Amino acid sequence: MQGDIDLLLGHPLGALLGYFAVAILGLVIFLSIFEMVTKYNCWEEIRKGNLAVAMATGGKIFGICNVLRFSIESGVSIYETMKWSVVGFLLLLLAYFLFEFLTPVFSIDDEIAADNRAVGLIAMLISVSLSYVIGAALF
Repeated sequence: MQGDIDLLLGHPLGALLGYFAVAILGLVIFLSIFEMVTKYNCWEEIRKGNLAVAMATGGKIFGICNVLRFSIESGVSIYETMKWSVVGFLLLLLAYFLFEFLTPVFSIDDEIAADNRAVGLIAMLISVSLSYVIGAALF
């Protein structure tokens, strides 16, 4: 089975579709995990027009995809891409918890849920910035 997959991934179109499928699957799984650890419902808040949640969620989406990009650029294999994207995601998740822990004067989740755009912007920039550091350090 793995030999058949490797054969398909050997073709440029097969590689494109394979990496795209891994990226979409990773994005869905990792965003679902972020949704479970936040106190608010991301998509419900975005539907209501909560810009702080949209910025924080957008930062998470960018961060996840950027880590995936660095994993793909390594050019090792799709299996290594999946492994390193999980490691990168866990580091992004750790950064989320550290951000909450290092701001004891208020709750990040509560502020974002209340549409505090300053906190949403900082959350977005932390996700984006750290995704570059994590991605560069993966290899």
